[in-house]
Amino acid sequence: MNKKITIFICVLLGLLFPVFALASSGDSKPLNLNMTDTAIGISALCIFMLAYCAVMGEEFLHLRKSKPVVLAAGVIWGLIAWSTHSNSLATAVEAQLRDNILEYAELLLFLLVAMTYVNAMAERQVFEALRAWLVRKGLSYRQLFWITGILAFFISPIADNLTTALLMCAVVMAVGADNPRFVAISCVNIVVAANAGGAFSPFGDITTLMVWQKGILPFADFFAIFIPSVVNFLIPATIMHFAIPKLKPDALDEQIKMRRGAKRIILLFLITITTAVSFHQVLHLPPAIGMMTGFALLQFFAYYLKMSTSVVGEGEENPEITNDFDDDQHHIPFDIFRRVERAEWDTLLFFYGVILCVGGLATLGYLGLLSQTMYQDWGASLAQIHAATPANITVGVLSSIVDNIPVMFSVLTMNPSMSEGQWLLVTLTAGVGGSMLSVGSAAGVALMGQTKGRYTFFSHLKWTWAIALGYAAAIYVHIWINADLFYKTLT
Repeated sequence: MNKKITIFICVLLGLLFPVFALASSGDSKPLNLNMTDTAIGISALCIFMLAYCAVMGEEFLHLRKSKPVVLAAGVIWGLIAWSTHSNSLATAVEAQLRDNILEYAELLLFLLVAMTYVNAMAERQVFEALRAWLVRKGLSYRQLFWITGILAFFISPIADNLTTALLMCAVVMAVGADNPRFVAISCVNIVVAANAGGAFSPFGDITTLMVWQKGILPFADFFAIFIPSVVNFLIPATIMHFAIPKLKPDALDEQIKMRRGAKRIILLFLITITTAVSFHQVLHLPPAIGMMTGFALLQFFAYYLKMSTSVVGEGEENPEITNDFDDDQHHIPFDIFRRVERAEWDTLLFFYGVILCVGGLATLGYLGLLSQTMYQDWGASLAQIHAATPANITVGVLSSIVDNIPVMFSVLTMNPSMSEGQWLLVTLTAGVGGSMLSVGSAAGVALMGQTKGRYTFFSHLKWTWAIALGYAAAIYVHIWINADLFYKTLT
């Protein structure tokens, strides 16, 4: 591979971006109706629990995860409104709901732009070209194990762990499909690496984006947990290394060329990322505004692609135009709104349900009760700087069972008074805790489906002890190397 292509691949690994982000409308405490012991409060809690059980059973029920939480959100807020419609709290309840909807509106715009860019790059065959390049290298199983893990670790800080894991798993499946043991262990490694890599970057995981866009931590401060994230990845990877067979599969000669405009779309994506960060950090505007500005650039470029390709007839010999044909040699114009159509609408609606459900439970008083228990009672016997440590470690453990998004959103809604070191700790644990079980993150669930039985819940469970060692070591390293941050009060 020549130097130009090598440089391009390196740049590409720095341009992928997450399909998930979360915004917050403010730092105010939510309305607390103190209705946790009433029939309305208990009913709302039961409705949410039933809805989330349906979400967790999506693979078996074949019911999209957005449907139960969207229904639960409507019922919960309907119960709240019905219980307060005849008194002075009705206006406050309406204002609280509008705040939740505003949070979702910012989320929707942010996600829609990110998903559209990812879909545009996929349509231009950016990810397929990277996969084909990797499978042509003729690597040994152990080399492939480490390369896919390291790439997953360094791609996920700027790409969501789901996209990263699927890309690396495609490489593993392409060259190691005949070795189920290798596929299973490599998938465990990829899930751990993708989750660990996303934990130290504001763009790496939905939980880090929650904290950053909430305005709790500055952009650069997240990189203080880079070393703990590395430890979280390296310890289980080193242990699993010795279980990888010392064999070398045959290299596959697969050639895939990116379509016309792919590199320019990648560049526009980088500009959009920069715009979103600048709008938030410098202008103190919601990152969604920066993302929508970058989306406008993509729209104009899509117009250029459409107009420039239509000038040349289908019968003319033009290598760039040839890339815009499918296998049947039918012309495929680049339509930006087709990329918008392919956004993960189930995910977008799922976040609507989660935000409104958690917001409703907070309004009823459940999160205030939970905050008192976790962030005050549990750490009462510890020194002040570590009073929140047990709760923040528990957040990571819960993330391996329950999706880390509602868990982290609940913490942010509770908004406990913590030092910068503690906020970084909960960001770390929420990000990497899901690695302990295959169902603890979107990456693990997706890979179980992609590998068709080679990577399963029990093949992952076999290495949970090693992953837990990495989890504990990462926490210890963070407390050790960032000890001064535990004394730093956020302003």
